[in-house]
Amino acid sequence: MLFSHPKDYTPVCTTELGMAARLKPEFDKRNVKVIGLSVDPLESHIGWEKDIEETQGTAVNFPMIADSDRKVADLYDMIHPNASDTFTVRSVFVIGPDKKVKLTLTYPASTGRNFAELLRVIDSLQLTANYSVATPVNWQDGEDCIIVPAVSNEDAKAKFPKGWNEIKPYLRVTPQPNK
Repeated sequence: MLFSHPKDYTPVCTTELGMAARLKPEFDKRNVKVIGLSVDPLESHIGWEKDIEETQGTAVNFPMIADSDRKVADLYDMIHPNASDTFTVRSVFVIGPDKKVKLTLTYPASTGRNFAELLRVIDSLQLTANYSVATPVNWQDGEDCIIVPAVSNEDAKAKFPKGWNEIKPYLRVTPQPNK
């Protein structure tokens, strides 16, 4: 998970990096590497990380890219077009083991990210990559899933031994297969 920050020493970013550090065990459980990015130089990151530890009660425990030449920010289109030439938006990229982007989210600078939602999406991405299911609205890990329409009822009998509820031929709900 790569996530960008508009600038070092900003209040919302400080809370986000603290939360990401506190949640590192949750990311580790999911085999997800967290990487932050700011267009400020390395020296700025070092000082800011001290502030984060002091104000958020936890040390930054993941890498932060010092993208002062904006190569990564430009490559991933993180520069906010209406703010400035250097002000990045709050972008999030979840990149799969196949090196393909699985999720992109962009938040305005004034709104902090919802890390519970990011973990929920990662859980869904990992589940749906390994089983022929999709996750419905507001799904949480452990809840029922939807059998994808590409799976016939005949194939579903083998793939989903717990059975399913067919609400419509295209809407078949089954218990989460890995629980």
